[in-house]
Amino acid sequence: MQEVKQPSKKPLIFYYLIAMLILMVLNMTFFPAILEKQVKEVSYTDFMSMTYENNIGLVQIEGEEITFTDKAQENVYQTVAIDSDTELVQRVYDHGGELNRIDTQPGLITSILVGWVLPLLPFLLIGWLLRRRMQKAMGGGDGMMFGMGGGSGARMYVPSSTGIRFSDVAGEEEAKELLGEIVDFLHDPEKYRRIGARLPKGALLVGPPGTGKTLLAKAVAGEANVPFFSIAGSEFVEMFVGRGAAKVRDLFKQANEKAPCIVFIDEIDTIGKKRDGQLAGNDEREQTLNQLLTEMDGFDGSKGVVVLAATNRPDSLDPALLRPGRFDRRIPVELPDLQGRIDILKVHAKKIRLAEDVDFQAVAKTAAGASGAELANIVNEAALRAVRSGRQYATQEDLQESVEVVIAGYQKKSRVLSDQEKKIVAYHETGHALVAAMQSHSAPVQKITIIPRTSGALGYTLQVDEGDHFLMSKEELLNKIATYTGGRAAEELVFHSITTGASNDIEQATKLARAMVTRYGMSEEFGFVAFETMTNQYLGGDTALACSPETQARVDERVTELVTGQYEKAMKILKENEDKLHRLAQYLYVHETITGQEFMNLLEQDAPSGTVSP
Repeated sequence: MQEVKQPSKKPLIFYYLIAMLILMVLNMTFFPAILEKQVKEVSYTDFMSMTYENNIGLVQIEGEEITFTDKAQENVYQTVAIDSDTELVQRVYDHGGELNRIDTQPGLITSILVGWVLPLLPFLLIGWLLRRRMQKAMGGGDGMMFGMGGGSGARMYVPSSTGIRFSDVAGEEEAKELLGEIVDFLHDPEKYRRIGARLPKGALLVGPPGTGKTLLAKAVAGEANVPFFSIAGSEFVEMFVGRGAAKVRDLFKQANEKAPCIVFIDEIDTIGKKRDGQLAGNDEREQTLNQLLTEMDGFDGSKGVVVLAATNRPDSLDPALLRPGRFDRRIPVELPDLQGRIDILKVHAKKIRLAEDVDFQAVAKTAAGASGAELANIVNEAALRAVRSGRQYATQEDLQESVEVVIAGYQKKSRVLSDQEKKIVAYHETGHALVAAMQSHSAPVQKITIIPRTSGALGYTLQVDEGDHFLMSKEELLNKIATYTGGRAAEELVFHSITTGASNDIEQATKLARAMVTRYGMSEEFGFVAFETMTNQYLGGDTALACSPETQARVDERVTELVTGQYEKAMKILKENEDKLHRLAQYLYVHETITGQEFMNLLEQDAPSGTVSP
């Protein structure tokens, strides 16, 4: 799709600044030249020559200056008087001159022209420009004063041969299938009219950020080969009362004129939030929402106008906006699964040069939970890393490293740990990996590193599941908590001291244990009861407890018991495998990074290869 550029609307202050600049230039250059006759400086010899040639008219003598005109009194000259020339006056009379005052001021007409008419011209120009803006606004919308009512601000894309198609969107096959019916209707509406089916007026794309909601909307327009209007929800909300509603009216007016077409409203939750009925609310936003509801009820769906909207906060939308007849379909655009991640990587990998032996499945497994935008960034980071390394193509190592860059940030080579800190970090990360490896329901360890990252991590342990898991058992969750506590347990076991390095582990373990008690019903004391609700599930999830203070205190006790029990379990595993802990930590301390295969080989060795003295 090719974007049709809309003329930019400059604020009124822009025109006033232009007018002031014009006035300043005229006052410094043009006006003085008009308001005052040009006086030409000449020598006394020239004055004498013109006198003897009888080519002088008026002569004015003031002190040491002589001002005179030519015979036709068209030009004014000025020279310096000579005190010794006592016959000056007589000579002037003898050669036809006249001693009189010379007026260098302009006439009445010139004064009026320069003093009144010319200064008004810039402001007349501003008035003409404002009138043009008002006419344009009235032609496209409501035409309110100073152009505050017209123009929806939507960007229109027209069909083109280079537009986005469904083939450019990977990892969202279910969403493409649901949207494909809309495309088919726009291509052949008669097929649906014969059976009495009507085109859905609206479809709501719901999902986390970066999953490709906007890209899918453009792909629908590209496949249908129809105009595509795109506008963000925030562009409707203005400080001027009524302008948002006017923009909605103008948008649908343009859409009806260009039908069949697709209207896409991004981040519709900006104007579509639930109306709470409070007088202190944003009245302008509510008026805009009401106008949107009215327009969606009023336009004729048979013309082929489809409204697509995207949001990552569906729970905040007004129920009136979601009812059938407005947004008839809710299309989830979720994070891609393993196969979806592979397909997305392949789509973006077409844009760069890759080695022939690249394994996209291995990269996709490591990037579990990544969105389409993050996967695109991973491919781009791999290309950048290849350029930094002086290679002409990206390798498997570049892709694997770029996954870690997106997850944990770049390697922070400038941060140098002391010898003691490096030992602590080595044992900490080895503790995580060893506890995970000794539990049957834990994901395999893919990599361990103690190289600091720009995210603030001094090291990390990367675990990768063999496939996607959509359900987790109680045993798996408990093992995950134990793995989180393994780093702190290793520190206490080896150094008989604890550090601040486990802060994120404690946070994650506590969060998981609380969810088991309050949301998953995995507590023996509370059983099948939920005490916590989650909102904004696509934006990280905000939770709120819905129970009495007494119950909340008991919940805290159960959470503490869960985490403490798994900490003791991790400590027991490390004590039973203390020789392996030392052997793995020694290798990690020396090499700084261990791959999953190296970790398993070291784990299976019987003879210890030395320890790091704590």
